[in-house]
Amino acid sequence: MKAKKLFKCVITLFSLQGILMGAQIKHININNIEVPVIFEKQTSLPILNMQLVFQNSGSIQDKKLNGIASFSAKLLNEGTKKLGSTKFASKLESNAISLNATSGFETFVIELSSLKEVNDKAFNYLSDLLKDPNYDKSIIEKIKTIQIGLLKRKQNDYDYVARNQLKEILFKDTPLEKPSSGTIESISKIKLDDVKNFISNTFNLSNLIIVAGGDIEYDELSKKIKESLKSLKTGEKKELKSFNITAKPTTKELIKDTQQAYIYFGSKFNAIPKDKDNYMAKVASFILGGSGFGSRLMEEIRVKRGLAYSAYGYVSINKSHSYFTGYLQTKLESAKEAKKLVSKIVDNFVEKGVTKEELDSAKSFLLGSEPLRTETLAQRLGRAFNLYYKGLDQDYPKKELEKIQNLKLEDLNKYIKAHKEIINLSFSIVRK
Repeated sequence: MKAKKLFKCVITLFSLQGILMGAQIKHININNIEVPVIFEKQTSLPILNMQLVFQNSGSIQDKKLNGIASFSAKLLNEGTKKLGSTKFASKLESNAISLNATSGFETFVIELSSLKEVNDKAFNYLSDLLKDPNYDKSIIEKIKTIQIGLLKRKQNDYDYVARNQLKEILFKDTPLEKPSSGTIESISKIKLDDVKNFISNTFNLSNLIIVAGGDIEYDELSKKIKESLKSLKTGEKKELKSFNITAKPTTKELIKDTQQAYIYFGSKFNAIPKDKDNYMAKVASFILGGSGFGSRLMEEIRVKRGLAYSAYGYVSINKSHSYFTGYLQTKLESAKEAKKLVSKIVDNFVEKGVTKEELDSAKSFLLGSEPLRTETLAQRLGRAFNLYYKGLDQDYPKKELEKIQNLKLEDLNKYIKAHKEIINLSFSIVRK
């Protein structure tokens, strides 16, 4: 009864959000290209936040030059060629404007935020940056020096090392095999022309999604966007490739001078974002390793046996790839036992499923915490973008909650049994 009342409260909140604040999907015609815009007006604060999201343009496009996407984002954060890094940054700071570029695996993003009173200046600086990035050999060498120094320091970050080693195992011969930040060898090879070519290929309207919100009317926003982005070329729509894990269960150990063992593990998980049963993957993932001290992994490994400081696992379902992964840190002498226990827990999870108590607990948390995921404008815009990007309806979260609320134990356990591929775990271990 409590769960049903909680569910009704959550659905009521969803309904109110739909009336008061929901994001809308619109389109702007720029150079004869219909560019999708995810927009939500919010007047509680006099601010604007906007993201230019270029699809299929992140490190998935690194190809043979590992780290070029991340490197190119860093160059864009060095301002324009006309003003240079320092002057451009000073002008942004004096007007409380934030303008940053970041690179993910599937996307390349430019984010702009400003106070309402300086919106015109903010869009002018954005336009200047798009037309005149700071293409200078000295900037390339500066970024190289900083990035190579960072990568050298990360050689002693064994979480980073173990995580990348796992990706080498799971995603061999795919763009996911290499770290998005590049390697010392690949970064040292990057030249100015490489960055120019990457940015030129990335900045095109055919692969653009705009995410914007704040204290601004849509018509006004539309005019400013058109003016700022008119310099972008049309380009061609890029099709996103997908990658499957083909690796057989493998364990790879790296010996380092460390005081504890770092254990990362992962396996194939057969799913795509539009699968109708993904809500069950969300519940199963939460119970197995995503719920902190309430999860199977944490309970069995840390609470009952004291073998690890932390233990987590989760299912990641993306457009380009999906997999199950997790990690734990443990004492050196406990590493072998902890590794065996992870495999045993996952095997048992698939074979026997979850209990009624675990399902009820998962339902209560997932339903009860839902309003916290849409408290801020940034959260709502982020969710709206993810739904649009993955081809899901904007009311998908509401429907997902209804499915979770009505989920039966036997259906969940049947779903878990159908995903036996997750027991074929590969391990990446850094130990002494």
